[in-house]
Amino acid sequence: MKEQEICVITGGGSGIGYEAARCMPKHKILVISGRTVSKLEHAAAQLREEGHTVYLHACDVSKRDSVKDLAIYAASLGTIKNVIHCAGVSPQMAEAEQLLRINALGTVYINEEFSKVMAVGSVIVDVSSTAAYSIPSVLKSIGHYSNVYQNEEKFLRHLLHIVKLMPSDYTKKGLAYALSKSFVCWYAKESAFELGPKGIRVVSLSPGLVATDMGELEKEKGARMIERSAEQRMGRPEELGYALATLADERNGFLAGVDILCDGGSTVSPRKSSVLHFSVSAAD
Repeated sequence: MKEQEICVITGGGSGIGYEAARCMPKHKILVISGRTVSKLEHAAAQLREEGHTVYLHACDVSKRDSVKDLAIYAASLGTIKNVIHCAGVSPQMAEAEQLLRINALGTVYINEEFSKVMAVGSVIVDVSSTAAYSIPSVLKSIGHYSNVYQNEEKFLRHLLHIVKLMPSDYTKKGLAYALSKSFVCWYAKESAFELGPKGIRVVSLSPGLVATDMGELEKEKGARMIERSAEQRMGRPEELGYALATLADERNGFLAGVDILCDGGSTVSPRKSSVLHFSVSAAD
């Protein structure tokens, strides 16, 4: 008897994570995770109505043990073929350190713990943000991102030191968010070349401003992203969900180690302002 194929989606209770779950093939068992069980239960009920087989598991991605428990649970159900890591927070939702712990370290924990239980021919899709592209080069610390392998607290202290250079609370949190997502792009690329020889493909996707609950929180601050997009609108959650499901599809097996921009063209727009700012996308 063929073992069941498992797709794990963090942040699967709402937003683009939920929409990605809707787009996954129905022969795969879905495991959706998040911190709020009631939200997961509601999402699971809706997905089951559409014909999906769904399990839910509470998980705080900022805690390695919680991620490890999720990975072990998912592996107990069958062969993990897809991991779509959507869980994250935006500047309106958390302080600078929490932004870095959830968005940056959470990605490390997901990739490390799940790669221990994934098989050849599987894929991890890490969700970043177009905010990763908005950091002035003078503030980028890619040369120090590798500290995460030796000392996570040193890694955090270094980024928080840069964040403190900003003049206001919002710009501090905005930079922390942008740095966390820049790290995701860097780390997904590193993971691709580390895990590729084991048959695990890794790729990242950077959404622009998306019309989710999180996106609405950031809409005022992110208005310039809408103005610079080709169609001058926010993305729709189902559009991002489809993009994630496409990246996670095993048939896309040669797409690895790169970040895919899905932002309506706002990052490459000729309408860019010369004013220094940190764009915040909110996709989850």
